[in-house]
Amino acid sequence: MEQKYENYYVPEQSQWPIIGAVAMFLIAIGAGLTVMQVNSENASGSYILYAGIGVLIYMLFGWFKHVIEESQKGLYSAQMDRSFRQGMSWFIFSEVMFFLAFFGALFYARVLSVPWLGGASNNAMTYEVLWPNFEAVWPLLTTPAGDTTNAMGWQGLPLINTIILLTSSVTIHFAHVAIERDERAKLKVFLSLTVLLGVVFLGLQVAEYMHAYNDLNLTLQSGLYGNTFYLLTGFHGMHVTLGTLMLLVVLLRIFKGHLDSKQHFAFQAAAWYWHFVDVVWLCLFVFVYVL
Repeated sequence: MEQKYENYYVPEQSQWPIIGAVAMFLIAIGAGLTVMQVNSENASGSYILYAGIGVLIYMLFGWFKHVIEESQKGLYSAQMDRSFRQGMSWFIFSEVMFFLAFFGALFYARVLSVPWLGGASNNAMTYEVLWPNFEAVWPLLTTPAGDTTNAMGWQGLPLINTIILLTSSVTIHFAHVAIERDERAKLKVFLSLTVLLGVVFLGLQVAEYMHAYNDLNLTLQSGLYGNTFYLLTGFHGMHVTLGTLMLLVVLLRIFKGHLDSKQHFAFQAAAWYWHFVDVVWLCLFVFVYVL
């Protein structure tokens, strides 16, 4: 009995992973130096950070272009498609664990560290020695140095951004339905709306940060509350930026006639990622802004 074997495409060696590693190295070094040089005239850290971001964007578009060309040439088999799905699933799982670590740090600070500093669990000696006037309430609006800040409320921009991301989940769902039905006009409209909502979200987050710095005195020097606030919301904003870029690339491909009801994993991968950042924001909104 003759067996039929499925062709499996083995990609050639690629320079893009190395370029991506260099970009992440520059971003890590640049971000660290930028934080250290906040009140300094030295801006070398920000230059390194911007260079890393530039290299990362170059890597993303270059790698996307390479993969798109391979896909359009029909080099990918069903097994390759399954590999892509497994890879994207594991990537999103790693991102879930990434944010769980930060939420765990927030939980530790609020549920354990703050009560301990207030004298709970037989830590009266710690309370008297380290911070005699400490009040075990969250958010911590006073630093050990005596500097004060204000909490970012959940109304206003945070609530608007929550509505925007929830709306974007609806538009990306309708776009998904449209591509499965080969309704390309609806697909273009709903996917364009999703990209637009992502850009608006990022713009409003920048406005929120400006309000926090200028009006609330909520900065990276605002102690534990300020650090956890910018750590969680900043990393989420970075993920929204990446998700918006992914959706933009997919949108451009659709306008060029790529992807259809039978072959559209690129769209699915971007949609999975977008739903992931939406869920993370809901958790952020509840645990960082509301509670």
